[in-house]
Amino acid sequence: MATPKDLRVLLLPGWQNSGPSHWQSRWEVLHGDLRVDQADWEWPRRGDWMARLEEVLLADERPALLVAHSLGCHLVAAWAAHSRHTARVRGALLVAPPDLEQPGTPVQLHGWRPVVRAALPFPAIALTSTDDPFGQPERTAALAAGWGATHHPIGARGHINGDSGLADWPDGRRWLARLS
Repeated sequence: MATPKDLRVLLLPGWQNSGPSHWQSRWEVLHGDLRVDQADWEWPRRGDWMARLEEVLLADERPALLVAHSLGCHLVAAWAAHSRHTARVRGALLVAPPDLEQPGTPVQLHGWRPVVRAALPFPAIALTSTDDPFGQPERTAALAAGWGATHHPIGARGHINGDSGLADWPDGRRWLARLS
């Protein structure tokens, strides 16, 4: 599914980045989407990640679609709550947002607390899995509601990542097309 030429698709991976079998990595190759690289994937600092997203967004005048996975979903929420440039975003696809407040959350992610729950100023779709080990369905549904995103559980797909068997994930691309 093609993206209109006047739009950029910015890929926002989560903690530890997205490996070669991850659908985000495959979209980067197949569709020419732009990964927003972060300086530190192991110890993500919310402010640093927000500044990097802002930098990439402002580097091109075209509006963008944000495609976030896992911690990238929290990046979208935190960035949108502080940026004066949210009008450059046409919409956001938020895939597998983790519950950063659940017991056992890695210490590397504690700096993302408190979780930003403000409504996003642009349309958003949240896709969640019924068996995501990083977020119970009711908690991820609450995150989506807080962000004002339409929530769509897509069944038992784990963390909707490279281990989920999605390959090029054409269904995800169709969800993205709803935002363009």
